[in-house]
Amino acid sequence: MRILVTGAAGAGATTLGSALARQWGCRHLDTDDYFWFPSSPPYQRKRTEATRVRMLTLDLFEAPDAVVSGSMMNWGSRLEDAFDLIVFLRVPTAVRLARLVRRDLERFGKSDPVFLRWASRYEEGPPQGRSYAQHAAWLAQRSAPVLRIEGDSATEASADLVIKAIAAIPTPPSTAASSPPAAASR
Repeated sequence: MRILVTGAAGAGATTLGSALARQWGCRHLDTDDYFWFPSSPPYQRKRTEATRVRMLTLDLFEAPDAVVSGSMMNWGSRLEDAFDLIVFLRVPTAVRLARLVRRDLERFGKSDPVFLRWASRYEEGPPQGRSYAQHAAWLAQRSAPVLRIEGDSATEASADLVIKAIAAIPTPPSTAASSPPAAASR
């Protein structure tokens, strides 16, 4: 079972993805780890598209069960359609921004006003990067079912919704060997 958890910056994709992977004992991959070169401070230099796609493809296809968190729009259909379920988180802007400020203060001791301004424009659509309209169009093109979770839900409640969604996915005979982790089939 491969699951993608995605949404706007601060929606909680990494938190939920990490929690699901821990619960199921499977690999958690975060797109930021592929998009950005490791640096201090982080998020300073982007990898090339070919490099990040190659890296994630290798890691994802080595893992029979994995949860990927983050945005993968325009990473290529091989990756974008490699999931059994896509979880789309939509959280009010004020909640997302508060989370981003809190996360940046905890990690770096300050927040980045340019990043916050970009993240605040998700609903209306920033000139570059993710927007709700772009995400909605992208989700409509995916081959996997999409579970939409809206609002500021607790991680545990969202994880329960994901488990129920996975249980409802019919398992084609060709993928029976790659069934969801035991915790997901309750």
